[in-house]
Amino acid sequence: MTGSRLKLLSLALVGVLAALVLLAWSQPWFTVTLPDETITVGGDVAGAALPPLALASLALVLALAIAGPGFRIILGILEALLGLVVALVSGIALGDPVAASAPAITKATGISGADSLAALVEGVTTTAWPVVALIGGIMMGLLGIAITVTGGRWPQSGRKYSRSRLESADGSSPIDEWDALSEGDDPTSREP
Repeated sequence: MTGSRLKLLSLALVGVLAALVLLAWSQPWFTVTLPDETITVGGDVAGAALPPLALASLALVLALAIAGPGFRIILGILEALLGLVVALVSGIALGDPVAASAPAITKATGISGADSLAALVEGVTTTAWPVVALIGGIMMGLLGIAITVTGGRWPQSGRKYSRSRLESADGSSPIDEWDALSEGDDPTSREP
């Protein structure tokens, strides 16, 4: 696979996985059965930390598009860490859905405290969305590692994003040329 295709595929996957995590966050995660009612708990409650993580990953798409080889390594590591945290948040919610649903249960019943909530809950049904977020986080982590390893093979960004400058033949800087224009001197009319 060529470097440019690898870059395009990597950037697209970062965006798709971030969008997938945002989609999973916006969906219902748990249905909690209480003695008198049933509460649907969304990812906005159970996985409240996911949107900033997904948005940071989306921002990485733009940064990776113009980054040089050395900076791609740092951004790849950052993507791997973002994926790790997404997987961690989702895994913690899956591991203890009552604790993840505590704000919604407390809002509905007025009862708080881990032991009180655990005694109150009769059952919890899990949807597929926290698993989708968990898998999305794992894939983000693996993609971050892949970017770290393969980012050096990506093509360089255009000169537009380069830190190097072109200097004129007479040694003047662009600031000098602007000053000359301000004073009425046209640098294009000078003889070489």
